[in-house]
Amino acid sequence: MEVQQDLENYKTTAGKVTLVDREARPHMEDYLAGVRHYDLEEYPLAIHFLERALEGYSTADVECRVLCEGPQRFEGYEYLDYKVTLYEAIADHYMQVLVCQHECVRDLATRPGRLSPIDNYLPLHYDFLQFAYYRVGDYTRALECARSYLLFHPDDEDVLDNESYYESLLEGLVDLPSIKPRKYAVMFLRRHKLEAHLLETAAAGLGFSYTEPSYWSISGSRQDEHRIPSGAHGDQSDGTGQHQGKKSMCKGDRELREGGPLLYSDVKFVYNSEQLNGTQRVLLDNVISGKECRELQRIATGIILAGDGYRGKTSPHTPNERFEGATVLKALKFGYEGRVPLKSARLFYDVSEKARKIVESYFMLNSTLYFSYTHLVCRTALPDQQGKRNDLSHPIHADNCLLDPEANECWKEPPAYTFRDYSALLYMNSDFEGGEFIFTEMDAKTVTASVKPKCGRMISFSSGGENPHGVKAVTKGQRCAVALWFTLNPLYRELERIQADEVIAALNQERLGPTELGINPKDEL
Repeated sequence: MEVQQDLENYKTTAGKVTLVDREARPHMEDYLAGVRHYDLEEYPLAIHFLERALEGYSTADVECRVLCEGPQRFEGYEYLDYKVTLYEAIADHYMQVLVCQHECVRDLATRPGRLSPIDNYLPLHYDFLQFAYYRVGDYTRALECARSYLLFHPDDEDVLDNESYYESLLEGLVDLPSIKPRKYAVMFLRRHKLEAHLLETAAAGLGFSYTEPSYWSISGSRQDEHRIPSGAHGDQSDGTGQHQGKKSMCKGDRELREGGPLLYSDVKFVYNSEQLNGTQRVLLDNVISGKECRELQRIATGIILAGDGYRGKTSPHTPNERFEGATVLKALKFGYEGRVPLKSARLFYDVSEKARKIVESYFMLNSTLYFSYTHLVCRTALPDQQGKRNDLSHPIHADNCLLDPEANECWKEPPAYTFRDYSALLYMNSDFEGGEFIFTEMDAKTVTASVKPKCGRMISFSSGGENPHGVKAVTKGQRCAVALWFTLNPLYRELERIQADEVIAALNQERLGPTELGINPKDEL
């Protein structure tokens, strides 16, 4: 996302320029263009690009399979000791080529630079097309595409209902049995199933390991409100052709809940997920007092270091602001050394623990919420660099996956912190300009909610792709907050937090010697 923002800035700075993506794949570009037009309800254009994407996919599939015809190697083979007969070697090579060709499904669904393919990629073409054709009044092709999609997912209830609805619209006008699924879809799936059967059979005979992947997961089905045409579900349609409501993104097998107790009488509830136009979101005030805010700001001036938490980069997200930060353990270390009041350093620890308890309780989690990272961070506007700013203080992103607005996906893969489950930001001040926290849609452009920071205010939310967010430019002054990320997996607990817990336990027992505290003042923390 930051690179994309840089590209936009370069375009603005250099005037009108044409950038060529040398890694672009035509079938993928057409698919993404079709989805964009579909989202804008420009259905004729969506049909044009999606149909062209299917043609491009067929061509790319042939090319991918041809490239598999060369020498192949299975991982784990000891080729120096590889001794087989001629017929075994021929069969072995053929199976290796077949594995490569079979994997073209995954390769063609993966965008350049990504590790993971788009879920349900090929079937989604037919899913988008069935509704797009319905909206332009071509019910025959709508039925054809619905039946093509059902080849891949014969038990999809929504599309089965759509098929019945399209049949009711065409009844008496055409011979319904004559409307078949697309020939390419039939051929493709028949070949794919045959390849899978051959590979599974040969694996046992030739002694290599093979497990058929799930190439078209039903979890990759569309989650938009246009999937079901008006009339397909009389009890769910509002009569405008749009299915009411979007299906919320799930978080594994865990039930999503909210509205639990806030635990502290002074904490004030402001907005819930519905009022913030999203999922698993909450806005609270008075989490800490004005006195505590001022105390945290005072110690911040003594402990924050430029580039801390950002691998030493003082301007990691924008060249127009300086970023400084500190961890809880660093604050306690400075307090022990007498560089800041120990009571103030402990306040940082205590308010972060208070925030953790509130988040765990409000979202009604059935298991313990652990810290994965705790960071007091201040971002300061650089006075001479605020003219004509069009960037963000922190680009739109998600906290546990790689946001991909063009594909309408969030890829849960490295380098994202995939173990993060919940996030929170506890604000310390409001005496600055700009710096509003914003939620957006997956397109990273459409703002769904905006939060103005102030002392004691906390915004918390689940960390996945359901909650893309960012920070508007800070154009004057300094904005400070305690940033908190949590995990439900104890294996990913924050190491410095565990050390800080030990320091606090020692302080509670009034064992203040350096040995007891486990802190060496010369340590680099």
